[in-house]
Amino acid sequence: MPPRRKLSDLDRGRAIGWLQDGVAARQVAQRLAVAPSVIIRLKQRFHATQERQRSGRPRVTTQREDRFIQRQAMQQRMATANNIRQRLQATTNTVVSGQTIRNRLHNFGLHARRPVRGTTLTANHRAARRAWCTQHVRWQRQQWAQVLFTDESRFCLEPADGHIRVRRRRGERFAERAVLERQRFGGGSVMVWGGISTRLRTPLYHVVGNLTGVRYQNEILQPLVVPALQAIGPVCACVRMYVCMYVCGRNFNI
Repeated sequence: MPPRRKLSDLDRGRAIGWLQDGVAARQVAQRLAVAPSVIIRLKQRFHATQERQRSGRPRVTTQREDRFIQRQAMQQRMATANNIRQRLQATTNTVVSGQTIRNRLHNFGLHARRPVRGTTLTANHRAARRAWCTQHVRWQRQQWAQVLFTDESRFCLEPADGHIRVRRRRGERFAERAVLERQRFGGGSVMVWGGISTRLRTPLYHVVGNLTGVRYQNEILQPLVVPALQAIGPVCACVRMYVCMYVCGRNFNI
């Protein structure tokens, strides 16, 4: 018998939906990995609650419509509340507000958050990354010590270039504390390049203007990367020499 445990609000909603669709209590218990007695008591409490006189404003959506709202949000995570509201109206002719959609999603534990931004990866990209990880999964610290990691970063001169919110009262829209001062053309930014390993770190290089291939070769590879590779060790230097030859089309004495 599966271990007995408490059901979350999401699991209770799923269990009630399955029971209303005609699924047996024992099958529902198997799906949720709980004892059948937990589902039976949940079913009894649900029927007892339905038989009571409900006070207050009547619910504008049925449980089937609530599950439709949940499925739409799970299938398309970027869909807004208004998008789901329009789909619900087109499918069931049920007219609700966007706030009702948000309330139903909150009941299922689905809250609107800023998404994590990532690079778009194709199937070839994913396969190549997996192969690289498999090849290096057993590397020891001594081997990683012969690797030089490099990257560049952009730093905004303004506090932030994303969405900034301010808390204000009515009539304080143009109050000094509620106004975010910005430069007329964005304020600019600073681009820097750097490299690091377990043994050393390269000087931080300030990139001015557009970094072309020729500039990258003359200003970063030759004066910064090559000396760092020479200091790290011969194994990594051989690998990095091939990379430098591939990128710049010439040989470096490492």
